[in-house]
Amino acid sequence: METKHTRALIYFMLAWSVLAWGQFPGADSTRSGQPTDHWTTFKYDFTSILGGIGHAYTRPLHWQKDDWVIFGGVVASTWALYTIDDEADQWFSGQKEDVPQWIQDYGWYYGNPQNNYAFTGVVYLTGLFARNEKIRRTGLLMISSASATGLLQQVSKSVVGRARPRSGLDKNHFKPFPGDSEYHSFPSGHTALAFTTAYAIAKQFRSPWVKGGIYLLGSIPAMTRLWEGAHWLTDITLSVALSIATVEAIDTYLDKRYGTTSLKKKRANMTWNLQIRANGLGLVGHF
Repeated sequence: METKHTRALIYFMLAWSVLAWGQFPGADSTRSGQPTDHWTTFKYDFTSILGGIGHAYTRPLHWQKDDWVIFGGVVASTWALYTIDDEADQWFSGQKEDVPQWIQDYGWYYGNPQNNYAFTGVVYLTGLFARNEKIRRTGLLMISSASATGLLQQVSKSVVGRARPRSGLDKNHFKPFPGDSEYHSFPSGHTALAFTTAYAIAKQFRSPWVKGGIYLLGSIPAMTRLWEGAHWLTDITLSVALSIATVEAIDTYLDKRYGTTSLKKKRANMTWNLQIRANGLGLVGHF
């Protein structure tokens, strides 16, 4: 259930993000050669959304050696986590009673598709009507990435048909093309949408502290799904990997289409590592 605390947190995030982006130098105009009136700009941006989705889906056809190495690392890490899916589910389920209700509400609210698209839509429209290219470009990245991950996860849920932990079935139980939502464990829609949006926003900032705070807020929906027994740990981790890959692919496409490469060098210095230890696991980013 949505609460006043949840609504206040969401509205604060939106207002803070818009104000922060608006302070960036050079963010208050469109580039030469780009459409200037709102309707023409909107039509141009809409084709960019479709192009970005298509670009993300076809990226594996153009992967180089480094891309396949990363893919292999994701597969290996997922297999390692798969061996402890049962234990992880028991541990996370046991933490639910200790988690404040407003955090659980926030996780559900922010990862919900309707609310997520409302948020991304407001960001884009703010940039469009304010003629703020940075906010508009970020809104495009958020909408394109959310649409790409959203469609892919909906199809994957039906094709894979993995049983949810709360169904009482084990992690190895699959039923492709089920009519029951209890077989829609992989991937996690809440996680994919929430982290996709958070990752897209975080890419607009250089400070590792700001990035870390945004990642934390974007990770809460994933945690709430684990507490609820709605997904296995491997469902969550693969959803996060899907989010990152999709945002990176679409961001590259939009860079070429809009000529925006201001943070490209900074991004190249960021790496992600999955650390598995005796007392737990974590996704660690290095900036």
